[in-house]
Amino acid sequence: MQFQESTEGDYRIFAGAIEAPTARGGGYLAALVVNRTDARQRSAGEAFRDTALAAGYAWESADEALRYAIARGQEIVRRRPTLLAC
Repeated sequence: MQFQESTEGDYRIFAGAIEAPTARGGGYLAALVVNRTDARQRSAGEAFRDTALAAGYAWESADEALRYAIARGQEIVRRRPTLLAC
């Protein structure tokens, strides 16, 4: 499993690439957790979680899965705030 973090406004995005066996022999699932942060950029609670983004699609590399998860997290924070828990 590999991880990557990013900050987007008042949110901290945590992305993961999880090894998964596939019919093709292997791949990586993209996972995402978005936490709301307080004024000191410390976690103030989970706002969104999806451990099998894109309906469990398996990317060929961990880098691809991480890029997708970070991009999805940024999209949710910027354009789909109704998906974030208050």
